[in-house]
Amino acid sequence: MAVAAGEYGSDLFYFRRMLDAGAVHVLQADATRCGGISGFLRVAALCAAYGMELSAHTAPLIHLAPAAAVGPLRHVEYFHDHVRIERMLFDGVPKLVGGDLIPTWDRPGLGVEFKTPEAEPYRVA
Repeated sequence: MAVAAGEYGSDLFYFRRMLDAGAVHVLQADATRCGGISGFLRVAALCAAYGMELSAHTAPLIHLAPAAAVGPLRHVEYFHDHVRIERMLFDGVPKLVGGDLIPTWDRPGLGVEFKTPEAEPYRVA
């Protein structure tokens, strides 16, 4: 069984310590915690330098595009509850087909559009 960890990491030193210690088989990063997409790509570069696979932690909407740009990638973690919320609030959320996430490349950025009317009931004043 492969051990994956790192999803709470917030800086490169954290990830490098795990790699130097040989603590994991797969390093896991979360763009919402490690400095956004740029931070995620830095962790991916660190993984490439160590010959370590990278896993994206949850939030497939945020991770799919940057994960498609890096290697070696093990997977994008997929939680139904995250995707349910993403579909409630965004148009264009990538679809899961036979275990593969299918990106939409016909829109800029992450390929989604915020559904303002659907989000209105959740507004915090």
